[in-house]
Amino acid sequence: MSIRVLLADDDEAIRAAYRIILDAQPDIEVVGEAADGEAALALAGRLRPDVVLADIRMPRLDGLALTRRLGGEFRVVVVTTFDLDEYVHEAIRAGAAGFLLKRSGPALLAEAVRAAVAGDALISPQITVRLLRQLSGGETSHGEKRKQEGPRVGPAEELTAREREIARLVADGATNAEIGAELFITAGTVKNHLASIQRKLGARNRVGIAAWAWERAGA
Repeated sequence: MSIRVLLADDDEAIRAAYRIILDAQPDIEVVGEAADGEAALALAGRLRPDVVLADIRMPRLDGLALTRRLGGEFRVVVVTTFDLDEYVHEAIRAGAAGFLLKRSGPALLAEAVRAAVAGDALISPQITVRLLRQLSGGETSHGEKRKQEGPRVGPAEELTAREREIARLVADGATNAEIGAELFITAGTVKNHLASIQRKLGARNRVGIAAWAWERAGA
């Protein structure tokens, strides 16, 4: 069956471009479009899409609020014009299942949809680089020197060595299959470890795991 996608963006031209790209894929079908967050919320409840592609800046209900409202029930991939700023951090906390820049190519757009359905998360390379730079303690999202902050709060329960290794691979963008191949364990074992990591970190999905690993790398 095709992956059913709902588009949420206030720019009609962008929605049209996304539809052309995604409808050209043999395994993806655009089932609806919304020009604002409230309309997207209503359509999601009615159409039950597999993935929602959501812009951050939309009228009535912005993409971050929409992600919070849909994140527990639907997979939301945030598509943004911003390389990295406070919006992206908030989207991580809201439970987004992926991040793309609007200038990303058609292949990344389709792969982000497939990754979200598979339980993985595709993040634009530019976002990853800037996020790593920011969380490594060097700069803020605006290129300014980061102010010294208080000590970071650790997980509610310490991760095992294997769990830390898997979290690092998730932060590197590895899929479950790639993690299994790297560590010589089955995909089922990877999923079990990820469930344990999410519970210990209080992360909603693997993007939250990646964010923790990135921050830990900069500690």
